[in-house]
Amino acid sequence: MKLIKWFSFTCLLLNSLLVQAQTKDLIAQFSRSAEYTNVKISPNGEYLSVLTSKEGKKMLMILDAISKKPMHVIHFPGNAQVGDYEWVNHERIVLQKVYLKGWKDHPQYYGELMAVNADGSKATYLFGYKGAEMQVGSRLKKNTPIRATAYILDPLPKDKRFMLVQALPWGSGGSNTAENRQRVYKVDVYKGTRKKITTAPIPYAKFLNDDAGKVHFVSGTRDHISSTLFYRQDRKWIDTDKLNLNLNQMSPIALGEDNDSVYVLGSENGKPKGVYLVNIKTGIKKLISQDEIVDPSNIWLNKITKKLYAVEYENGYPTYEFVDKNDTHAKYIKQLLASLPGHQIHLVSETTDGSQFIIKAFNDRNPGDYYLFNSKTVKLEYLVSQKQWLDPELMAEVKPITFTSRDGQLIHGYLTLPNGKEAKNLPLVVNPHGGPHGPRDRWRFNNQNQLIASQGAAVLQVNFRGSGGYGDSFEHAGHREWGAKIQYDIIDATRYVIEQGYVDKDRICIVGASFGGYSALQSSILAPDLFQCAIGFAGIYDLELMFEEGDIQERKAGRQYLKQVLGTDEAILAKMSPSHNVDKLKVKLLLVHGGEDERAPIEQLESLEDALQEINYPYEKLVMDDEGHGFYNDEHQEKYYKLMLAFLGKSLNL
Repeated sequence: MKLIKWFSFTCLLLNSLLVQAQTKDLIAQFSRSAEYTNVKISPNGEYLSVLTSKEGKKMLMILDAISKKPMHVIHFPGNAQVGDYEWVNHERIVLQKVYLKGWKDHPQYYGELMAVNADGSKATYLFGYKGAEMQVGSRLKKNTPIRATAYILDPLPKDKRFMLVQALPWGSGGSNTAENRQRVYKVDVYKGTRKKITTAPIPYAKFLNDDAGKVHFVSGTRDHISSTLFYRQDRKWIDTDKLNLNLNQMSPIALGEDNDSVYVLGSENGKPKGVYLVNIKTGIKKLISQDEIVDPSNIWLNKITKKLYAVEYENGYPTYEFVDKNDTHAKYIKQLLASLPGHQIHLVSETTDGSQFIIKAFNDRNPGDYYLFNSKTVKLEYLVSQKQWLDPELMAEVKPITFTSRDGQLIHGYLTLPNGKEAKNLPLVVNPHGGPHGPRDRWRFNNQNQLIASQGAAVLQVNFRGSGGYGDSFEHAGHREWGAKIQYDIIDATRYVIEQGYVDKDRICIVGASFGGYSALQSSILAPDLFQCAIGFAGIYDLELMFEEGDIQERKAGRQYLKQVLGTDEAILAKMSPSHNVDKLKVKLLLVHGGEDERAPIEQLESLEDALQEINYPYEKLVMDDEGHGFYNDEHQEKYYKLMLAFLGKSLNL
């Protein structure tokens, strides 16, 4: 009898250790960054290119498109690594040089662009503040230095010699000043010599140019809430306000059949954004595409002709509206959707003749697979996966949901349901998104949500009022409602999934990052008996502090934004601030922050801690001194996930 008991106890212990080992392995898998990203094909189809990592640093690998053998690897010594990149002609690549700093794990970009041929020859410092380098044995400079942060505006695929660069001039102190007027330069991709084309009339510019590199339109904003569109006439920028188009949030997306017409994104009377064709001479606008619920999530242009052919929407699951059904790209997407059912399809890169494409296929269970599609032979060739160590068949389903909040507002969201478990009486983790204005949750693979679901819990995401992507009226409905109506949407969503039978009402936690971290605390204050635990990651906890600390209040547009979305009434700000209301908390609490966070500076955490300690409220804490607004380092992410799962496991009995 004793032997049987000992054997049973030993089996239980071994099973427990096995579960712990499997969980530890899962945490490592979900913490690991993508192995391959940003796969592209050269304009003539001779090369493939892909970003990958070695020893924690990103490098660019060039491969022969037929044999798939590596031809050249582009990497930087020291603490530099490769950032974003573009093929600017059939043999040449322009790429960003970014830096991993010792006091910050997030890469720092100072606007430097480098150029190199696919075989590694003719490497050139193309654009940046170090441009004044001397050639050996010559007094001539390779190119002159420029104190500006550069981004590739257009590789000009029909021009083998030049590209367009959009540059943000630095302030007098040598730092990146976001509100300076951006400029457009035409840059020689071999020599780095440049010519200024134009300067934006408004900060935060988005330019639109033609094939020859001439800039025709630009939009921008002065407060991060509204935007203005300008067109170029007689070497001057003209505000489209005089056209009385009755469109807000306008931004140019493609030229029409002539330079007097332009396709724009815009919102009319607060409705979701639509695609309009506008004639700047007559002021006539024509609606091309619009969804009743959501803004377009992607605008698809033929990269060679720059013509609009499709608009993508994500009201629940993704859909496409083909506005030019005769464009071959529309036909290809339809074929690929049929070939890869259940996946979202993006054409991410193509050859100049349109014979070969790089395809990315992804969905709620799959972070992304890359394929090479030959449009002539209609063959699809698998290349690489972003995270091949994760099996999509074992991942959780993400289910769109819709409900009506307490005041009649229609709210959308997503419920991640653990694989292999009945969707009934599940433990729940509520995961509010950041922002709150601008971002929204989509039907996507989410590392954290999938990890939580692997432990048997459901995860709820809510596109509460104030979220972007549902029109101006919906987004503005969240202004000055951070601590009230937005949180009630989150609370009502939680009660909705309880009522539907998905969730056990006695096993619910709320976990969020950035504004989501704020929501984790504020929702727990407003509904103290609904949640058993809360995790605030990089959260805002004292709204008054936003006017004093952090990178938003450093800019004029940022201060205008805060006044609009928060207001300046100190009593209301205090009422909406978790730091001033900790006496209403009942949840178990975990707080996580980065010591170098500039968006939600460490003073936010300290404000909440002071209030908690004053009433002796217990909490757990993790601070990563060299991390910013979110963890970049895989090891740090793994440490957080391990702590998160242990905390949720205790609180929800997972």
